[in-house]
Amino acid sequence: MGATASRAEGRLGRLAQELRALEARLREGGGAEKIERQHAQGKLTARERIDRLLDPGTRFLEIGLLVAYDRYDGQAPAAGVVTGIGTVAGRPVVVVANDATVKAGSWWPETITKMLRAQEIAMRSRVPIIYLVDSAGVNLPYQGGVFPGQYGASRLFYYNSIMRRYLRVPQIAAVMGPCIAGGAYLPALSDVILMVEGTSFMGLGGPNLVKGATGQTVDAETLGGAHTHTALSGVAHYRLPDDEACIARIRELVEELPYTAPARVTAEPEPPATDPADAYLILPEDHRQPYDVRALLACLLDGGRLDEFQADYAPEMICGTARIDGITVGVIANARGMLRDPHGGPPKFGGIVYPDSAEKVAYFIETVNRHGNPLLFIQDVSGFMVGKEVEQAGIIRAGARFVEAMATTTVPKLVLTINHASGAGYYAMAGQGFDPDFIFTWPTGRMGVMEGESAVVALFGPQLEKLKAEGKEPDEALRKKMDAVRADYEHQLDARYAAARGFVDAVILPEETREVLGLALRTALHNSGPHLGPFGIPPSLVD
Repeated sequence: MGATASRAEGRLGRLAQELRALEARLREGGGAEKIERQHAQGKLTARERIDRLLDPGTRFLEIGLLVAYDRYDGQAPAAGVVTGIGTVAGRPVVVVANDATVKAGSWWPETITKMLRAQEIAMRSRVPIIYLVDSAGVNLPYQGGVFPGQYGASRLFYYNSIMRRYLRVPQIAAVMGPCIAGGAYLPALSDVILMVEGTSFMGLGGPNLVKGATGQTVDAETLGGAHTHTALSGVAHYRLPDDEACIARIRELVEELPYTAPARVTAEPEPPATDPADAYLILPEDHRQPYDVRALLACLLDGGRLDEFQADYAPEMICGTARIDGITVGVIANARGMLRDPHGGPPKFGGIVYPDSAEKVAYFIETVNRHGNPLLFIQDVSGFMVGKEVEQAGIIRAGARFVEAMATTTVPKLVLTINHASGAGYYAMAGQGFDPDFIFTWPTGRMGVMEGESAVVALFGPQLEKLKAEGKEPDEALRKKMDAVRADYEHQLDARYAAARGFVDAVILPEETREVLGLALRTALHNSGPHLGPFGIPPSLVD
């Protein structure tokens, strides 16, 4: 009882409770009234559809649940679309399901962001993607963030086309409600289209637009219903009586696809050495305080074992080979605290990258890449070391070697942020800009160029030095400015802030981390490589 209470009372425990409450609210979508309205129309909700689609008892790894939660006065939970990875017929699939309880499933700017991310996961992992379409189209007041731009809605159709023509990624689209205007190209560019009798509509324009543009009066069913597109236009391929039958048919279609499971699982999974929930006790209350990173790894790795590489050299960076859910991975983590310099110099700061540690990690990454094993970056990094000694030791060149090795590796890269993710150290530890296959964070993750206190020093340092030289203290106005900077940085460093902007795929808890990483690894390993960019077109597939 005491250990359970202390877990809940600590920093990680409090943030975990807040996260659970937020996620529960977001999963309600548009609320009970809108859900009842969906049911009254004879339709399941997006989450009910996904629940019936996935194999019983398997996990749905939701991607982007927190996206846009703090925008639009809370009116766009999950940005109106549910995206993630699940298991259908024993194989991983990506799912995109419009939530019609949120503004009729219309597209917000962040809806496009989430759908593109889902497509990128399918492309990078070469796994099927299933679209459960139920959307009124563009949310017109926000069309400026949806329609134009390189990463606007048109890129969805670009990715559709790349998957069909070059990557051979199966795409199955079920129109289970409205599918209007340009959105109709999403199913049209898929391999298979299913439609539900009486509730689905697919057309470049609805009845009102058609009447305004041409003067024709036509009902929705005749214009673009399931019978029209399966019997007359030939656009769709299967007509089903209801949502339940449609979902069952999708499962059959997935089961019919050829499938060879990846062969990189090298051992039977085994539990970690210690309870993953022990992480609640290992992470300190103050994010600046040291802790035992190896004890944390013992909560995550199979058997708690890490075959450490160069354990006595550059100890501020921990590198080694381990297994997660039976899958061999190369692990890169940041040690914390003050560490003895093997050369006899001043102690080193954990969480900081030095020239020798940068070279060590670069060599390790290249070795793991040659072996073909995935990489797991466990981030608690405050940046690269600065100062005369490290500059003269070539920190810039060593850091560049680290970054290049990480950026050009062709094996899957996964990221788990457990505390700090700051400065160029965040970049080198496979930051989002380097296209890791998946990027997760614990609620304690703090992503930003620097901490708030460092920002205060950078912004107000000369002014504070001048006051100190004059024997003066900051006045109330200056203190308020500094406090405002600290508060702003604290807000932006929150893991939920990063998740709301799509900087991470999901905020996860210690007790679910192994299962999440296992599913993500198994999904990523369906592509033997190269894992470069949002997608990579093998030359052999170009006509």
